[in-house]
Amino acid sequence: MAQLSDDCFAFGGPMMSVDEAIAIIASRVRPIAETEAAGLVEADGRILASDVVAPLPLPPFMNSAVDGYAVPAEELPRDRERVLPVSGRAQAGASAQAAQSGHAVRIFTGAPMPAGTDTVFMQEDVRIDDAGRVVLPPGLKAGANVRPAGEDIRPGHVALAAGRRLRPQDIAVAAAFGLTTLDVVRRLRVGVFSTGDELAAPGTPRADAQLFDSNRFMLMAMLRRLDCDVGDLGILRDERVSLASALKQVAQQYDLIVTTGGVSTGEEDHVKAGVEDVGSLVLWRMAIKPGRPVAMGIIDGTPLVGLPGNPVASFVTFVHVVRPTVLALSGATPTPLRPLPVRAAFSYKKKSGRREYVRASLRTAADGSLEAVKFPREGAGLLSSLIETDGLVELGESIVKVEPGDSVGFLSYADML
Repeated sequence: MAQLSDDCFAFGGPMMSVDEAIAIIASRVRPIAETEAAGLVEADGRILASDVVAPLPLPPFMNSAVDGYAVPAEELPRDRERVLPVSGRAQAGASAQAAQSGHAVRIFTGAPMPAGTDTVFMQEDVRIDDAGRVVLPPGLKAGANVRPAGEDIRPGHVALAAGRRLRPQDIAVAAAFGLTTLDVVRRLRVGVFSTGDELAAPGTPRADAQLFDSNRFMLMAMLRRLDCDVGDLGILRDERVSLASALKQVAQQYDLIVTTGGVSTGEEDHVKAGVEDVGSLVLWRMAIKPGRPVAMGIIDGTPLVGLPGNPVASFVTFVHVVRPTVLALSGATPTPLRPLPVRAAFSYKKKSGRREYVRASLRTAADGSLEAVKFPREGAGLLSSLIETDGLVELGESIVKVEPGDSVGFLSYADML
């Protein structure tokens, strides 16, 4: 079971910055220890639990990078063309034969270099005379068009480091070593609640004053994108004692609990109080817009993150609180989000000391530059603003206004997960 140390109480005082919150998560969350073997394809998207050390060089033997003719360096023409008879044929997958002295060998891409040769002329750079001999032009350097053994990866090199979130290209490296399984961290078990009397579950009757619960399904989908094993824990009603009891009950079943709604300062917002009843609060209120009310607590060693009820605020704070928590619990190498520099095509004013995220779409301007176009409406409850934009423009704490033409940082939705 994942654990979060409880000696990091940081509640109270001014609102916490995004970076401070992420630093607390990174320093206090203890990764889960359980690992498992996964087949290569199944390992895609998982967190590598132990280093993959190259058991052999890549490529494992010296081979030709092109189709052409292999020769020894001493046969390279210097100032004029050189004519050599052709003997032998080296094909990919076939054992190489030694080259005859003074001869060229016909060779194909990927074929092992014949013993005694070290250079390959590309077939389009030579010609064959009437006697079937190859005419070599001058100017080629020794070793050209050859892939030495270990050119790509040396034996003994840590090719894939523990903590890496595996991608298809990483799977290719493991396969090139002849591996069939990889040691990965077991999937995190994450339980997701929604809170609020105003919510009805999709597929059930909805009262006139209720909304269908959308956040819970968005968050579960986002967690699955992070390769978590997600438990749907339904909707908790606005009653402090029962909410606290439910949180206490599931704490030992999951590595992380995520809730949405109920973390503001209203009389019917009970998540913060419920966490304090059965655990301890690590952080509340972040200097971020949208999404200021965010609770992070500990219940019997299990971390809980309470996100705002507005869907856009829930989405943004998931990226900046839940995502780093999941990575830390998985023992993943930290992967900070890196905004893409683009040109603003909008005006915007904000308060100093707060990080803000503006929903925007990208377009290509007449001069070829990428421009960020702001979604025309405000509001943290607009689901349309998430489906009709490409990502978020990140405006740091020191920025107070943006004018058209300013350089801003853009985070695409795809990169966030």
